[in-house]
Amino acid sequence: MGCCDVKDVRPYSVFVLVLLLLAYLLNQLDRYMLAITVKPMAQDVHFGDHDCMVNTSFTDVEVGEVKCNAKNETSCVSTLSINTSLQVCKWDYDGQGFEYQIVAGPAFTAIYTFTGIFIAFAADVFNRKLLLAICLMFWSLMTLLTGFINSYWQLVILRFGLGMGEAGCTPFATSLISDYFSESTRGSALGLYNWGIYMGYSLSYAVGNFITAANINNQGWRWSFFISGIPGLVLGIVILLAVKEPERKTKSEKEKSGSRKNVLKRLGTILKPFCSPSLLLLCFAGSVRNAAGYVWAYNTQPFFSSTGQTAEQIGTFMSWIPLVGGSIGVVLGGFISDRIVQRRGLYARVIVLVLSQLLAAPFAAGTLLFSAPWGYICQIPTYIIGEMWVGVTLAVLVELVPTSIRTGAVAVYLFIITNIGGTVPLAVPPLQQSFVDLGYTKNESLKDALYILYSGMYVGGSAMFLVTMLVLKRDQRRVKENEYKTEEPSPDTEKKPDNVQLSSVTSAGDKERERF
Repeated sequence: MGCCDVKDVRPYSVFVLVLLLLAYLLNQLDRYMLAITVKPMAQDVHFGDHDCMVNTSFTDVEVGEVKCNAKNETSCVSTLSINTSLQVCKWDYDGQGFEYQIVAGPAFTAIYTFTGIFIAFAADVFNRKLLLAICLMFWSLMTLLTGFINSYWQLVILRFGLGMGEAGCTPFATSLISDYFSESTRGSALGLYNWGIYMGYSLSYAVGNFITAANINNQGWRWSFFISGIPGLVLGIVILLAVKEPERKTKSEKEKSGSRKNVLKRLGTILKPFCSPSLLLLCFAGSVRNAAGYVWAYNTQPFFSSTGQTAEQIGTFMSWIPLVGGSIGVVLGGFISDRIVQRRGLYARVIVLVLSQLLAAPFAAGTLLFSAPWGYICQIPTYIIGEMWVGVTLAVLVELVPTSIRTGAVAVYLFIITNIGGTVPLAVPPLQQSFVDLGYTKNESLKDALYILYSGMYVGGSAMFLVTMLVLKRDQRRVKENEYKTEEPSPDTEKKPDNVQLSSVTSAGDKERERF
């Protein structure tokens, strides 16, 4: 926040913002804890694929030069150490496979996005701090209970519950921030709130790896969920007691009543621009790029584990790289979009999208190609350059729709790219299996699948953004000619500076992700 804006910020508003930031941090921490602890969880609960791996009860000396890369159980368990003639390999669950991808992606994202639609309307009508506290405590309870599961279907049910609860975080928090901060400071407040994405995601690697390795009470991965879930129950109570429901600044009771009566009409008005070629292509390009983020986020831990990295080594690097790289990337993307290309039109913005994803792709591939620590180091420029797309894409989107429906249009866009991108991780197991059938090992096959669905998606997204640029001019002209103008004023048509609107809708999109 600029020095000229400090006088507009009240200490209590900052206190509320800190509580909301902590809620968002826990939101991301709880969401990705599964991806970090999946291997020991799969071996305990029994789900997913099997693979040949080193029995961790043996020392490095006893293992010697043995490579546990057999393709079937018989060959795996017959592998002996040259040093001790002991069986050092075991055939066990590896935390990969279709069952894992189901609970990591669609079981969460499907209910998350659909629940978010109804919650968005509830944020305009009901007590937001009460509903936020309830959602926070509910998803924290789901996280806590995950530590007690004994079957795969219990995990599926709890992931559904987690998605339902977490869907209420950003809509309620964004609405509260909009009322607690003036227009001159709202954008900065929302920007600080969004740091919760990378803080929580990075923290999940620290908690998931180090707590699991500590093996508290001989319960391993289960304590990672206990420790992640308990703070949310406490924070929910604090929000209930300490946060005041502010007076709504955005809509009068008359406007809210009118909006409830015309929900379907407004939805049709919002969806109409998405029939244009430019928005269809932009949604497809965003979905392709978002898919790369989902694929990597849910396969980072399995990949580095497959290269021989220990949980402690993965936690040491990944507990700070997403936080530093992702935060810089989002800020850099926003700066370029708002400052450098602001006066040069949509073409310049899309060129930034094309080039940033194309430049990030080699570093993403380098993560898969190089051994540690260089593989980890490649993640830094991947995040810094690759995460620029989030804000720049939204900047393009809001220029292709009328001002009166920008918030709704962003919600539709995020709904589309989250559902499409969130299902792409399901392609990892069959693609991996196809490489196994060609004679590659399981670990080599995972790497090859990620070349296509992770770094390859950066190139694919860049290509689709380039195609989008070819049809932008006509659709932008149509917007200027009010072809999609609503027949009657919408409650969303408040006269606010464009930069404030963009900051608000950017936060509403829960960039978690997918941003990775």
